[in-house]
Amino acid sequence: MKILLAGGAGFIGSAVVRLAVTRGYQAGNVGALTYAACLANVACLTDSRLYAFEQADIRDRAALELIIAAHQPDIVMQLAAESHVNRSIDGPADFIETNIMGTFNMPEAARKCWGARGTSEGLRFHHISTDEVLGSLPADPALKFTEATPYDPRSRYSASKASSDRLVRAWFETYGLPVVLSNCSNNCGPYHFPEKLIPVVILNGLAGKPLPIYGDGSNIRDWFYVEDHADALLLVAQKGQIARSDNIGGENERSNLELVQTICSILDRLQPRNSGRYAELITFVTDRPGHDAHYAIDPSRIRSELGWTPSVTVEEGMEHTVRWYIENEDWWRPLLSRQGVGMRLGQSTSA
Repeated sequence: MKILLAGGAGFIGSAVVRLAVTRGYQAGNVGALTYAACLANVACLTDSRLYAFEQADIRDRAALELIIAAHQPDIVMQLAAESHVNRSIDGPADFIETNIMGTFNMPEAARKCWGARGTSEGLRFHHISTDEVLGSLPADPALKFTEATPYDPRSRYSASKASSDRLVRAWFETYGLPVVLSNCSNNCGPYHFPEKLIPVVILNGLAGKPLPIYGDGSNIRDWFYVEDHADALLLVAQKGQIARSDNIGGENERSNLELVQTICSILDRLQPRNSGRYAELITFVTDRPGHDAHYAIDPSRIRSELGWTPSVTVEEGMEHTVRWYIENEDWWRPLLSRQGVGMRLGQSTSA
């Protein structure tokens, strides 16, 4: 099987590429190598005959058409996206251009290439999205996002992803392009770019710096391990129902404060401080504008229909993650100098 994946030098995308090659699939990786991408994420595949990297921006449809025509993939997976909500507050244009216009180019380029084959049999276009397009749940822990939950994006990031989801669906309705979609909850794991909450907490803790938590830390997210997500994505890409979206999550809801406390406890065991405990570094900071209160995915359909279940608990996933960052300073240290890393972004609400 041949897979062509856009965004395979990022956090989730690189996990999918690594797993695909491990399973013997031929994997093409398309990436623009923006600030959050890192070819070190897939360096283990450099010498594999099953792997190829193509540097291209998904906003360049002509380049995409040439790449898809050259690789002749059975499955195209669209993971390339701007994803940091704070950056979408400060500079939404990149999110509109990449997440909407770039996604527009992906199914159109696939349609042109696959149209030349004369059949769509065995072909799939898989668009990967987020639970954030579904808005914010009330605090009630019994409430979950299902596949029937109406879209209600609240941030510039989630609005751009919601738009991209609708665009991809339109390619099925208009052209019959065989599309599948998935919406996931938050991921933890190796190679997570160090501007997101988990790596920030781990790396600040190791450096003895404050561990920032927005507001009072009560915002709730559902977490699961990135390699379990990669497994689910490959499953949906091959067996998901055409023109449908599947929810993927770990059913492991934690408030941001609980999550940070868990990381602190793991750090206390794996790499104790010279004096005191890591939780003493927790610092509450001004909340992010428009911060959604509660996300929670109901993944029961993908479990019952496709047989997918996570391989590790959220606690195991967090421990794997913390240990990986402790042991891989050579990966994250160079990234700390990239634009915006280590800065508090997304504070401005002015026009």
